[in-house]
Amino acid sequence: MRPVDHDAPHYLHQPPVPGEEHFLSLALVNTRYALSHGQVDLLEDTDAARLWLVRHELLPDSTVLTGRQASRLRGLREALRELFAARAEGAVPSPRALDAVNAVLAAAPPTPRLVWAGREPHRADEPDLANPVGAALCALAEDGADLLTGAEAERIAPCGARGCTRWFLRSHAARRWCTTQCGNRVRAARHYASRKSSA
Repeated sequence: MRPVDHDAPHYLHQPPVPGEEHFLSLALVNTRYALSHGQVDLLEDTDAARLWLVRHELLPDSTVLTGRQASRLRGLREALRELFAARAEGAVPSPRALDAVNAVLAAAPPTPRLVWAGREPHRADEPDLANPVGAALCALAEDGADLLTGAEAERIAPCGARGCTRWFLRSHAARRWCTTQCGNRVRAARHYASRKSSA
């Protein structure tokens, strides 16, 4: 489950959306969202991007993140957002978005290993320890590829609440909002509009 940052301002606390607990790529695309006072970007600078990776256990706390690496993380977020939109709409994404994800996948792929635990062998993929940031980005890109190509892909949806820019996994076909908070906002707006029109 996505950790709550208790040190962040209260307005940055957003309830996690369905699917984020299983897919960190979904949590990544939701690091940019809208509130009543404007856009929020949880990866807005290098420190914020490093903190997000550390809090999601993708990067050791001692690892330094460069501005270029933070920019690559934001680029991956935007590419995944475009791919999620294309998947949800049944459209073809831009080659640029596909190239961006594939470049991250190729930069620091995990090394397959055969591991023997007790009497049973199994395959394990070890991250590139010499390139922890590349390995973290690769893990996010792999997660996004798994989501886009797996059984859950049909459930990827944008929130239908006006002004909300978050993505989630639908629990049923009729679900249109990422959280009850967004659903309540939409219902309240409809109620207000119907009372205004009948007055």
